[in-house]
Amino acid sequence: MEEQFRGFIKDRFGEAVIREDDFRGEQSFYVKPEALVEICQAFLEDNELQVRFLSDLTAVDWLGHERESEGRFELIYNLYSLTHAHRFFLKMHLPAEAPKIASLCDLWPGANWMEREVYDLFGIEFVGHPDLTKILTPDDLEGHPLRKDFPLTYEQPQFSWNKDEPPEVIK
Repeated sequence: MEEQFRGFIKDRFGEAVIREDDFRGEQSFYVKPEALVEICQAFLEDNELQVRFLSDLTAVDWLGHERESEGRFELIYNLYSLTHAHRFFLKMHLPAEAPKIASLCDLWPGANWMEREVYDLFGIEFVGHPDLTKILTPDDLEGHPLRKDFPLTYEQPQFSWNKDEPPEVIK
């Protein structure tokens, strides 16, 4: 199956593929961010490969690591073909300043919550997202907690349901 997926993406989007990686039997394609929607649409519409499922979306902050030279943030799209029981990843690097990428909500409605989570925790903007708002952190929290430059703190944020309770003491 790996050869079919490799051939599909390299034949149709060879100029957008930066490199391929195979780590512990997991196939990954590093692609240019501007080609993401077109590549995903092609996989989704292909009747032979039948990549119909966006399993997950996450990000990595490479701040302070040698891989930061490729781009501070790495987005990882976990795609799956149920028909062929084949999982693969599309990965791309985004710059430290104003990291943005096109939203996949029009292709996979389930991307809505995944993109909001990455936005909330990493500050990556998904252009064209229908409701890019926080879902995990308090509205008044400034910054993005999974960025490596986010200050460490021992104070628990208070949410509306516990605002009248005294904060817990961490020992």
